[in-house]
Amino acid sequence: MYVLPAAPSAPVTDRLRRLPYYGPGPSGRPLLHLGLVAAAYTLVQLLLVLPGTGLGWDETVYVSQVDGPSPAAFFSAPRARGISYLVAPVAAFTSSTTVLRVFLAVLSGAGLLAALWVWRRLLPVPVLAWGGALFSGLWISLFYGPQAMPNLWCGFGALAAVGCFLRCVRYSRDRAALAGLVISVGTVAVMRPPDAAWLVLALGGAALVVRDWRRPAVLGGLPAGALAGAAPWLVEAFTSYGGLFTRLHRASEIQGGMGWNIAIGDHVRALQGRMLCRPCDMAWEQPQTALWWFAVPLLAAAGITAAVRAGRRDTAVLASVTAVVLALPYLFLMGYAAPRFLLPSYALLALPVGECVRRSFAERPDGRRPLVLIALPALLLGCHLGVQYQVLNAVLERNHKVTRQMTEAAATMHRLGLRTPCTLTGPLAVPMSHYAGCSSRQSRGHDVSITGDGLRALAARREAMAVTVRHSDPPRWARGWPSAPLRELPGYRVYVSPHGDRAAGQG
Repeated sequence: MYVLPAAPSAPVTDRLRRLPYYGPGPSGRPLLHLGLVAAAYTLVQLLLVLPGTGLGWDETVYVSQVDGPSPAAFFSAPRARGISYLVAPVAAFTSSTTVLRVFLAVLSGAGLLAALWVWRRLLPVPVLAWGGALFSGLWISLFYGPQAMPNLWCGFGALAAVGCFLRCVRYSRDRAALAGLVISVGTVAVMRPPDAAWLVLALGGAALVVRDWRRPAVLGGLPAGALAGAAPWLVEAFTSYGGLFTRLHRASEIQGGMGWNIAIGDHVRALQGRMLCRPCDMAWEQPQTALWWFAVPLLAAAGITAAVRAGRRDTAVLASVTAVVLALPYLFLMGYAAPRFLLPSYALLALPVGECVRRSFAERPDGRRPLVLIALPALLLGCHLGVQYQVLNAVLERNHKVTRQMTEAAATMHRLGLRTPCTLTGPLAVPMSHYAGCSSRQSRGHDVSITGDGLRALAARREAMAVTVRHSDPPRWARGWPSAPLRELPGYRVYVSPHGDRAAGQG
């Protein structure tokens, strides 16, 4: 016997209001699906990103803090030591860049899996899988996966923190989620304390605005995690920088001063593959590289609509609002741009975008899926991934070129008689010092760690030193030293003290 379904007893809008905020429990096998996404992320890094890449400028600073044989580079005020702690287990035992890259590639895959796994009680597995795949498919995510840089880990921490927050306010007895919230916020804080401050502002504000979310444990866990993670940075502010406000002031100076500045155009141009756009006066020659950037707000809005209809309003809305808050300082308060700065925002926006993509490929109520509704999203997705690979390939070529330049510069200095222990100064001395096995001392710029008189005193003590110059003469006390041009770096010349062998013997 066929029974007709009962007519709805209330308008559709009223029924939607009574839907729970969260959707049903996880469907399918989350560990299998999310594990495949994380494994693919790691595998692509190992195949495409890892071969031939050397340590960049910032990486050499972070790694040198825990790399036993290498002297520690000057640690400027804005930096935090979280990424140094992360690479310490490998850097303390080997100086191999390849081993370090493999370690970070595997660890970043595990980090992606852990961040998505937090959400398994909040979102369907297809949404998480699509969101994870889209985020990990960005050239920025792929390039920084095996890099010793903090921004990607801030992204994983922010994604996990928002998921733990929602689980805490939904399931009051979820103690694991509360612990995860503290750990996630702490992870962001130990990597980049300012990012943690904005994350706490977003989640703490949400807890105060939504009455049902005003949980004392949550309101206490957010600042507790932030303070625990930022503790090394705060202690160092007093022991090495003369106090908290002095460090903050110096950090602001190095970053060009924090204040109202619309940097949206800078970020758009940087998506062409510019790792640091400062100043960002480059031409916008490849508009296709930013099409996805302009599409993300529209896709996220569509994903929020789909999530509301499915009864998952708070997941999509809170992820999007937090992403916007984390992006605010980089879009409106800094005078330069770097694609990695927005990785936490991209990680969070991947969830509502995942809702949108899942909706695009979902079947209609009658079970039919027109071919055009399958082919068009698939075509757009394929074009998007093609552009990401194009930019990634260009970025990797530049990285390989810089690696050759630094390696050749170190070889030239060694041919001129430079021996360890030694000191480098001048343009590019910070990254060169890692390749040459020396310490770096700068008397000007962001990494000031010695005065000009101090450098002259080192030379007078017949220390093993090298001075790099670009289109200029060296200091007067180094003009008689053996020198040679750096072939891989046009315009650069290196001067090496003639006392390297004696200094090495004294050491």
